[in-house]
Amino acid sequence: MTAPERTTTAETRTYRALSSQVRTRLLELLRAEPDLDAGTLATHLGLHVNTVRTHLNVLEEAGLVRPVVEERDRPGRPRLLYRVVEQPDEDAATGDTDGYRFLAGVLASYLGATSEDPEAAAEQAGTAWGRFVVDTPAPFSTVAPEAAVRRLVDMLEEFGFDPELDDRDPAAPRLLLRRCPFLDVAREHQTVVCSVHLGLMRGVLDEMGVEVEAQDLIPWAEPDVCISHLQVPAP
Repeated sequence: MTAPERTTTAETRTYRALSSQVRTRLLELLRAEPDLDAGTLATHLGLHVNTVRTHLNVLEEAGLVRPVVEERDRPGRPRLLYRVVEQPDEDAATGDTDGYRFLAGVLASYLGATSEDPEAAAEQAGTAWGRFVVDTPAPFSTVAPEAAVRRLVDMLEEFGFDPELDDRDPAAPRLLLRRCPFLDVAREHQTVVCSVHLGLMRGVLDEMGVEVEAQDLIPWAEPDVCISHLQVPAP
């Protein structure tokens, strides 16, 4: 049996790119001042330059920015600068986002009405997709707990949760999710949506084969913030 092919449409790439507040801010900066390099953008945002490069790659794959080589009349390696690719169909991209949310609402309401245990069914679905969206480690290799947590944070950033890792207690770090990509749906179907998101995190961690556990997902534990408590084994 062959594994299902993982395809990503242009609409999905655009949706994922625009779901991140960091990438939205990058677009705003480049619209205001074109031809900036990754280092300058990192300084503006207060982020590491490698983090900014990762976000720029996502924007480039979605066709929202394009790199150009700096024209130089002096010695030295030319810098790679970035410009916004103005999209004539930006309104259509917004419509696609609305379509995703509408579909999510349909599926959440159906699951809540037809399943004997909507919470368990939603978490199971999220876990399956969490296993699917993360790269499986190579055979006989191990993933350090810290690396697994970082990969989880990156995945949540990619899907638009605007996560922040509070790791002041390394054995019990917290994930602060400052944005819900499906907030409108979650307000009406909180149990289903939050269970999917918890399952998504657990699936990612399970697929990497680490002992890190996402213990819970508490919606709106603080104003406009959902919190997940992680458990990390001692070194």
